[in-house]
Amino acid sequence: MGMVTVENLDLRFPTRGGADVIALNNLSMTIPDKEFAVIVGPSGCGKSSLLDIIAGLKEPSGGVCRLDGEPITGPAKERGMVFQNYSLFPWLTVLKNVEFGLSLQGKPQKEISERARHYVNAVGLSSFENAYPNQLSGGMKQRVAIARSLANGPEIILMDEPFGALDSQTRSVMQQLLLGIWEKEHKTVLFVTHDIDE
Repeated sequence: MGMVTVENLDLRFPTRGGADVIALNNLSMTIPDKEFAVIVGPSGCGKSSLLDIIAGLKEPSGGVCRLDGEPITGPAKERGMVFQNYSLFPWLTVLKNVEFGLSLQGKPQKEISERARHYVNAVGLSSFENAYPNQLSGGMKQRVAIARSLANGPEIILMDEPFGALDSQTRSVMQQLLLGIWEKEHKTVLFVTHDIDE
């Protein structure tokens, strides 16, 4: 399952001047299981903050966020995050970057390697599994980040402007790749962007 429910969510940041900065105000929404939902808005409107709350990385000031009816109280493997900046370990190969989260779950090494290879192949990087991040293009690095998130088996994939730093041609290729993976994997995806065309 992967249904996200947001109820009366508020997020405020205190300032020295006394007036809080309001990032989210009384936001309510539901993202059904296995849907691909997109949040579009200008920079600074609270999109990334919402993802951080759903990921369990940030606590709301008010309201509640639930995954399959259960309140989200912190990070968990059921929620995978793909950031704009790739967040790869530079000292690990493509395959080892994808294996990383699985190794923390205590799975047998054979299962870890098979699952990681499956997702490296799914994003079209099987011939680069022994390459290091500094040997990859921006689009290839983002493919590794997507593979790593998928390999962990999340119910929902949260994507924070993952293609924002890519050129338009690479962005188009990555969008098609992501849609193809979503159609095969049937995961809930919440995609954040400031680009209306995207």
